[in-house]
Amino acid sequence: MAYLGTPGSTIQILKKYNFVFQKKYGQNFLVDTHILEKIIAASDISKEDCVLEIGPGIGTMTQYLAECAREVTAVEIDRALIPILEDTLSAYDNVTIINKDILKVDIGRLAEERNGGRPLKVVANLPYYITTPIIMGLFESGVPLDCVTIMVQKEVAERMQVGPGTKDYGALSLAVQYYAKPEIIMQVSPACFMPKPNVGSAVIRLARHAAAPVDVEDERYMFSIIRASFNQRRKTLVNGLANAAELQISKEEAAEALEQMGLAPTVRGESLTLSQFARLSNILTHKKQKNKKI
Repeated sequence: MAYLGTPGSTIQILKKYNFVFQKKYGQNFLVDTHILEKIIAASDISKEDCVLEIGPGIGTMTQYLAECAREVTAVEIDRALIPILEDTLSAYDNVTIINKDILKVDIGRLAEERNGGRPLKVVANLPYYITTPIIMGLFESGVPLDCVTIMVQKEVAERMQVGPGTKDYGALSLAVQYYAKPEIIMQVSPACFMPKPNVGSAVIRLARHAAAPVDVEDERYMFSIIRASFNQRRKTLVNGLANAAELQISKEEAAEALEQMGLAPTVRGESLTLSQFARLSNILTHKKQKNKKI
C-alpha cells in the first residue's frame, strides 16, 4: 500500500480521481512526512485510543492514525473525497469514514458508540475559516475529550495560549484556557501543504482539564461578560459591559463589582485574568439574584 504524505503520492491520487480543490472548504493537504510524524507523536495515541479525525482530506494523516490507534472515525464534509478515502484507507479495517459537516455530528453519541463513553482524542488539520466554531463546539458540547491536537493558522494558535496584556489576548484565549491547557508543538511553513496557503500554520495541543481551573457559578454568563469586554477593546470594561444589551448591567453596577475586586473603573478587559473574570461573573450573578428578590 502506498503511503501518502509526499508531494508525489498526493499528486498521483489527485490526478487519478481528477480531484479539484474546493475553496469553500479551505482545503490544504499536508505533504511533509516529518510534520505528520510530529503530529502523531504529540497526539500521544496508543492502541487503547479511539480517535476522531476532522477533515481527513485524502487520508494522509488517517493512515498514520490507523496504525497507532484502536479505532479512527474520520469526518469529511467534501463528498468528492469519499471515494478517494475509501481507496487510500482500504487496507485498514479500523477506520470509519463519515461524510458530514463536523458541526452537525453528534460527537457525544459517537463517543458512546465507538468508545463506551470514554474520552476521545481529536486530531485535525482544520480549515482556517471554521477553526474557532469547531474548537468551541467540541469543548462547549461537553463531549468526553482527552486532548485535541490540531493544525491551525499560526496567529490563531498564538491567540489560544497568550495571557493578559498582550494584543492577541481575547475571548478565544480565555475560552480555550478555561477548558484546556494549550501548548504549541511547532510552526509549519506554507511549503508543507498542497496547495500552499497564504499564511503560516502551527500545530497546537489542547489537553482537556480534568476540572475547570476556576470556580464560576454560571459558565455561560461568564463567557457573555468576556465577549462583551472584548467586543470593543478600546473601551473600558465598565463601558463594554454597559453597552452589551443582553447583559443588562449598568455602569454603576459594573464599577461597583470592579471596586469590590480592588480594580479601577478605568480597567480594560484585556488586563483581566481568567480567575478575575470568574470572580467578576460571580459578583454580578449575586447582584442579579439580589435584584430579582427585591
